[in-house]
Amino acid sequence: MKKGLLIVNTGDGKGKSTAAFGTVLRAWGRGFRICVVQFIKAETGQWGEIKAAKKLGIEWVTTGDGFTWTSKDMDETIARARHGWEIAKEKIASGNYDLIVLDEFTYTLTYQWLNTTEVLDWLSLHRPANLHLIITGRSAPEALTQQADLVTEMTLIKHPYEQGIVAQAGIEF
Repeated sequence: MKKGLLIVNTGDGKGKSTAAFGTVLRAWGRGFRICVVQFIKAETGQWGEIKAAKKLGIEWVTTGDGFTWTSKDMDETIARARHGWEIAKEKIASGNYDLIVLDEFTYTLTYQWLNTTEVLDWLSLHRPANLHLIITGRSAPEALTQQADLVTEMTLIKHPYEQGIVAQAGIEF
């Protein structure tokens, strides 16, 4: 049986987005039509994944203004997240994609910038049956993991940041 899967990568460990982007690369290799919508990273950032997507011709939309814990204007951060959801809804409902990634989307639900029930109800009604949808981020709400077909929780065991090693280009961004 072929069916578009709802996949959730969650947990406190590193690798949620990395796993999603690995799937993006695999899907690209199979000729999938792909779109990624990032919800937290600043739209001005030139992260490694964005540079690669441009070279590969993968549609990539970044709607955030940076990490929420450093936001100087939470109203703007929330507005950007809600705008990102409007973009995502348009992309999902269009039927133009085989795979869409909503990167760092769980934060919009966890922080209640969007209503989880309303999001899940919308997805149930509007996500095409053959569309694979990957949602990443920490603390995925229980309702989301219950609706998902595949849920992976990344567990933090050890991280270089704990040793004073800063994020490195090509590894974290």
